[in-house]
Amino acid sequence: MEDEKKKEIVPDTVLEKVEETKTLSEEKKNTETEEKEAGMKAEEKDEKKSKPLNKKFILLLVVIIALALLASDYSNFKKARLAASASAKVGFTDYVKNKTAGGGTLTKEEAEKFVNENLMEGGSGAVVQEVSEENGLWKIKLTVSDQEYTTYLTKDKSTFFPQAINIADIQKQKAESEAQAKAQHEQDLANLPKNDKPTVELFVMSHCPYGTQIEKGIIPVVKALSGKIDFQLKFCDYAMHEEKELKEEMNQYCIMKDQGDKFFPYLECFLGDGDSGKCVTQVGIDANALNSCVTATDSQYKILANYANQSTWKSGTYPPFPIYQADVDKYQVSGSPTLVVNGTEISTDRDSASLLQTVCAGFGNKPEECNQSLSSTAPSTGFGYAEGTNTNESCG
Repeated sequence: MEDEKKKEIVPDTVLEKVEETKTLSEEKKNTETEEKEAGMKAEEKDEKKSKPLNKKFILLLVVIIALALLASDYSNFKKARLAASASAKVGFTDYVKNKTAGGGTLTKEEAEKFVNENLMEGGSGAVVQEVSEENGLWKIKLTVSDQEYTTYLTKDKSTFFPQAINIADIQKQKAESEAQAKAQHEQDLANLPKNDKPTVELFVMSHCPYGTQIEKGIIPVVKALSGKIDFQLKFCDYAMHEEKELKEEMNQYCIMKDQGDKFFPYLECFLGDGDSGKCVTQVGIDANALNSCVTATDSQYKILANYANQSTWKSGTYPPFPIYQADVDKYQVSGSPTLVVNGTEISTDRDSASLLQTVCAGFGNKPEECNQSLSSTAPSTGFGYAEGTNTNESCG
């Protein structure tokens, strides 16, 4: 029986109410004209009519309603009807201004009359228990079907809130969410397969801002664990940043393959401003050998040829980069960055301290190097070595 009552007071859809509003609006205009001609008293008209709805108020209130619905369980909440119907049927602000312009107050009787006449099926059902002032707002307590709800109105009577959002509750929920995420991450680290010499594979796109961010974070880790881990930088099987990305990934692939001792100095330089030519010269890379390798690699994998033939592109959108296709398929890599430790994909923050903890979770017996103190400040996304913020965003 209680469920039936709750259903009875819940609006079918706001859209239906909007359509009703259009009809009611025309009827009100005709009625008001007739009443004026008949000399009806202004006080009698106020009790039967209200001003047309302000369109800006509709948009603001609908947004507020949506946020409130996401924050709370409104399945049996008559207030959902109250708020939605108010936006579709009559402006609560306009009503209050009409009724309180003289005295600057809002009585229980006025609030209850408005709710029941304009928002409730059958013209009744809501009982306003109290109207008071709180933190500079009108606080309106009402009861529907034996359940009490609280709504708010600004003191200047310009904005109506179906619900107050408690900042302390939000902060508490955020802290709880962060604690749960931390506990889950620690569990994921504990579940990582162990190895005497962990294999660490990082898949990126050379110009992905989130890929460059984690690269800047992991370089100090690779240096700190030099010789203790098997680190491999690899690339996703498609590019999202045009031809320049394909060419740069071939450059890095060839430097790693043929001039490996110069790769990290080159990468650190490249991550500064993305100037590959400058970094080749600055690091002392054999440019002729590099160009020869790039030409052979391009011929073998048809990278630039496929770039010119859009029919080969992934989903018709992104050109392929198939050098690490087998590993991409093996780990089901879908975007940049993707970190794989001992054959298991693992998520992590992108500062060096967090990455050291994550990589070291892959050891059976952690070496002393895992106790080093590295920066806990996330690098910036994109190129450059500014400070940034940890994020789980990716390209792809």
